[in-house]
Amino acid sequence: MALGLRSPSAPPAAGAGPTPEPAPTLSGTTLDGGRFDLADARGHVLLVNVFASWCGPCRDELPLLVDAGRRWSPQGLRLVGVNVRDGSEAVRALLDETGATGLTVLPDPDGTRAIDWGVRGVPETFVVDRDGRIVDRQRGVVTRQWLEQRVAPLLTR
Repeated sequence: MALGLRSPSAPPAAGAGPTPEPAPTLSGTTLDGGRFDLADARGHVLLVNVFASWCGPCRDELPLLVDAGRRWSPQGLRLVGVNVRDGSEAVRALLDETGATGLTVLPDPDGTRAIDWGVRGVPETFVVDRDGRIVDRQRGVVTRQWLEQRVAPLLTR
């Protein structure tokens, strides 16, 4: 899944155009045993990052995403990870290694959540606005510049 999606300049896909589309359902039991439901996150801007422990680029971008989540949480940003085709121990080890231990993670052992979101590979990151619509998407690794250009403006609205 990760092959061919490493370019940070990959073009935006469906949901990132002029007419935002509603985000698909995303709910369930988190890695730490809590509950997450996208519908409860209305009013927040969400970064939904689809990742895997076996994905090198995912490992590289997690610290940046976690930093953005911490920095912008007072302005209403929430970061949610969807972990694809992984075991819980491998995910926990990755979170420890990258300093992402507080990340809300929804396990997706068979990839069905990722498919529902139209994911073609990992990493892939979606920006969901305060109204629950996908307003942007990055196939491949996000950069600090991408976050500043695509996410920060949504936090001032």
